Amino acid sequence: MDLQAALAAHRLVAIVRGDDPEAAIRTVLTLADEGVELIEVSLSGKDALSVIERAREALGPDRHLGAGTVLTAEDARAAQRAGADFAVTPGLGDGIGAARELGLPVLAGVMTPTEILAARPLGVAALKIFPAAEAGGPAYLKALRGPFPHELFVPVGGVDEVAARAYLAAGATAVGVGSPLIGDAADGGSLNALRDRARAFLTVVEEATP
Repeated sequence: MDLQAALAAHRLVAIVRGDDPEAAIRTVLTLADEGVELIEVSLSGKDALSVIERAREALGPDRHLGAGTVLTAEDARAAQRAGADFAVTPGLGDGIGAARELGLPVLAGVMTPTEILAARPLGVAALKIFPAAEAGGPAYLKALRGPFPHELFVPVGGVDEVAARAYLAAGATAVGVGSPLIGDAADGGSLNALRDRARAFLTVVEEATP
């Protein structure tokens, strides 16, 4: 897949992490039904590989489904076998090279300018600013874009609707959203409430200036 184009087009990555695999599956399918085009299932959730495998079977080959918290080469290989078509990492670890060898584009976690420079030769598709809120929020992203105006940045961590608008206005290519979007749905919570939150976030990204 062309992850760079997908991030630029859709501008939202939903991050699903839960302790109830059945609820996590329902969460992924509900997000897809609402029109969320980029969905990441974190490998730190319970039975995450099974969730990815079952979600891929239900969604078919054409929907974008990623694996998050890819830390190691084995994580990358397992995610690819399960059906993920992109990988997301919290930092610059061994999972990046393995994912790239398998043909999976990578959204790689960075925080500092030094890490941004270190990511460049790794062939990653885009850079996940994580944890974004703790790093300084939209003001920090704006500061990073001074020396790095051409990088594709995706802030993740503490991104609610207000912050999503601010990050996109500050030049983020997309935003990654976990609990402010997912809530308790992946642990068995209301899917109707999830639908409402998904529609709200989709409105935010649709209204953002490209």
